[in-house]
Amino acid sequence: MGGFQDDGRPVLLGLRALKLGDLLVAVPALRALRRAYPEHRLLYAAQGWLDEALALVGGYELLPTHGLDEPLSLRPGTVDVAVNLHGRGPESQGRVEALRANRTISHRSGQASGPPWLEGIHERERWTRLLKWHGIDADPLDLSLAPPGLPTHLPGATVIHVGAAYGSRLWPSERFAAVAAELQQTGHSIVFSGGSADRPRALGVALQSGTGEGSVIAGRQSLGQFAALIAAARLVITADTGAAHLASAFGRPSVVMFGPATPEEWGPPPGPHIALTKPELRRGDTFAREPDPALLGVSVQEVLEAVRELGLR
Repeated sequence: MGGFQDDGRPVLLGLRALKLGDLLVAVPALRALRRAYPEHRLLYAAQGWLDEALALVGGYELLPTHGLDEPLSLRPGTVDVAVNLHGRGPESQGRVEALRANRTISHRSGQASGPPWLEGIHERERWTRLLKWHGIDADPLDLSLAPPGLPTHLPGATVIHVGAAYGSRLWPSERFAAVAAELQQTGHSIVFSGGSADRPRALGVALQSGTGEGSVIAGRQSLGQFAALIAAARLVITADTGAAHLASAFGRPSVVMFGPATPEEWGPPPGPHIALTKPELRRGDTFAREPDPALLGVSVQEVLEAVRELGLR
């Protein structure tokens, strides 16, 4: 099924069929599982486009899995250890239990034993706490990735990531442009990143900022190239996106603006990172089309002040 070929090793599968940021906050747990099961073949069930990012975690193969709508493409009994890193609901738990693994690691759910689900804790802590309950040592700050295998042609760039998966995380274009124009005047080499769908927005920001179309790389890089860009960046400015989590994983200075999600649950670790938000304004609707008020409450001047606090302006 699904092209999986048994190579004789016992199999461990982690289910987290989500996006890039979700993968990156799970890195401490994935590294802990790799240490705990050194003889196992390690599979990570998630969307196929994450393959290049997963390679930077090391030791895992990607099992392409688009959400929870379809069963996992493994026959029952194939997996020795199944780990629910996706959530606690019946959908994810059902997918894991259908594997009929010898050992299942999950939160308390139905008949499954495990730690209770806690609201309001950081995602890195959530999954390492899960493993600790099941007797596996894990450190929530063990989040670094391997250096990208390919160089970037833009070392030392200030990466302004203008895109986001949802409208709730789209900081206004004119504010990104104002930040870029100011930083360019102080010697920053600006590039605007995002996905293919973000390219028109990035071109608009570049036009407003006066940096020119050549500064727009949105939609022109693979995920591996984007990771290499972030790993060599001088500074990353972004909303709460995968770009922010890559900056954390590579220890690159970052200014991260939060809207519907909270820094307490999704924010960067200690280091050269500053999180900005207005919690008293938060509406908290991730799937909203309009920017969350907590994000809109962050001003251009606050972002520039954060850059100065990092010693980069």
